[in-house]
Amino acid sequence: MHTIELKPPYLIFLGSETRLTYAKTGAGLVEWRRELCRGQLNLIPDGIDLGLPQMTLEQAVVAGVGSLVIGTASVGGGISPEWLDTLEQAVLLGMDVVAGLHGSLEAIPRLEQAATASGARLVNVRVPPAELPVGSGRKRSGKRVLMVGTDCAVGKKYTALALARDMRMRGMNADFRASGQTGIMIAGSGLPMDAVVSDFLSGAAELLSPDNSADHWDMIEGQGGIFHPGYSADSLGLPCVDPLQGGTDPLIERLL
Repeated sequence: MHTIELKPPYLIFLGSETRLTYAKTGAGLVEWRRELCRGQLNLIPDGIDLGLPQMTLEQAVVAGVGSLVIGTASVGGGISPEWLDTLEQAVLLGMDVVAGLHGSLEAIPRLEQAATASGARLVNVRVPPAELPVGSGRKRSGKRVLMVGTDCAVGKKYTALALARDMRMRGMNADFRASGQTGIMIAGSGLPMDAVVSDFLSGAAELLSPDNSADHWDMIEGQGGIFHPGYSADSLGLPCVDPLQGGTDPLIERLL
């Protein structure tokens, strides 16, 4: 799996967002890793409030913030031009900038130049590892539960995290497996499935949840929505065909 190391604590950057649905990265970090979140930064006075102290970049530096984390996840996953002054200033002040977007931070010359000058990192979470395999369909040991939803942003990640947490509290052998940028930031590892070339989605799913002991459970974060015209491909890329078990995954059978 892809592993990331982010420099805590975090300042959650919310831009001009006013809708909680589109601030799900920041909201997820506050919900599941609140101890790492020092403050939030909005570009507008009536922006979304995640319940963190409001901070300027200068205040964040004094507070020891290590990373400015872009907490929004808009449709298309782009980097807004109105963010660039703030992101550049954060880098020049020595903070890492962390993004879970489809756009690459290094592709913006002013940010790359600022990072070279300050030594701060530009961290792109939504980048799958190179040379992913094609899916094999080989039966893997261990147990798995995949979260599936009929739409996006309905709680698939939170459900997987809560199940893994509560199972461990009861002494069960369970792990959360992150398949999206927010889950990866929370867990520190995973695979951003919606950034994987479609030919390798099943192979990536097999890497995400590899062989394990017979009593081990993987709680796998779902993606997209099975009935969503734009994102259903992400959902159907996670269930794997297993010829050793008689054919198509039951989820796919129900949808055919």
